[in-house]
Amino acid sequence: MASLDRIKGSITALVSPFKNGGLDEGAYRRFIDWQISEGTHGLVPCGTTGENPTLTNEEHMRLIELCVETARGRVPVIAGAGSNYTEQAILLTRHSKKVGADAVLSVVPYYNKPTQEGLYRHFAKIAESVEIPIVIYNVPSRTVADISVETLARLSKIANIVSIKDATGNMARASRERGALPAKFIRLSGEDATTLGFMAHGGHGCISVTSNVAPRLCAEFQKACMAGNFAEALKLQDRLMPLHDAMFVETSPAPVKFGVSLLGHCSEEVRLPLAPASEMARKAVREALHHAGIYNG
Repeated sequence: MASLDRIKGSITALVSPFKNGGLDEGAYRRFIDWQISEGTHGLVPCGTTGENPTLTNEEHMRLIELCVETARGRVPVIAGAGSNYTEQAILLTRHSKKVGADAVLSVVPYYNKPTQEGLYRHFAKIAESVEIPIVIYNVPSRTVADISVETLARLSKIANIVSIKDATGNMARASRERGALPAKFIRLSGEDATTLGFMAHGGHGCISVTSNVAPRLCAEFQKACMAGNFAEALKLQDRLMPLHDAMFVETSPAPVKFGVSLLGHCSEEVRLPLAPASEMARKAVREALHHAGIYNG
């Protein structure tokens, strides 16, 4: 297991490559190797970008296992292991520990709309059931439910709840969390476009969608932020900002999968109810890749 101080910088929320309806394991392994060779600091299999709502249990577990095997300890693996059913989240978390993941990413339960007390009990039960570092994932645009700073502060007192992935895009929230949480608590952005501000508010890194297509630039951006060189980070932000927008011009991960396919790493295949990127989205992705200096096709 990686030490917690390795959970920082540019951490890629990996796409899940599909081929003819099934997993493309070869493409997945090659993609992971490419990510690491490009400087990515960590990997998240089976997050939202990995289309986890449409994975079978067997596929979900297999992708985590493949990621751990392929990474071989070179970077930490934070396995997507959340669910809106607490026992299912525990099952996935146990599997993640069993196959050697360094930590798990556990999303705020979606659709159920739990109260703050329900959220506290959900994450506390996962933490009590499996001894593995837990990164709580707060993404109210997807889940509707929003974990409060106060509830997060309660949960931070549990030893293996060690981090937050904050995808609210709210910079005031970033500073409020900084004030309410222990200094050792790892605060990660989950929203590429506002990560520059998040890092200036004392963040430790980003679980990134854009780094699927621009791993080297995202890693350089994070290095500049962590060194306090925000002038350099701003230059990189200007190169990356059109990509941050393009990745979400339609529902993710259809645009990012199209971008990854342009770079030759896997097919653009997504699973229903997602549809492939439209012509408008494809144009935006191509133009953003050109702007970043990544693609000239």
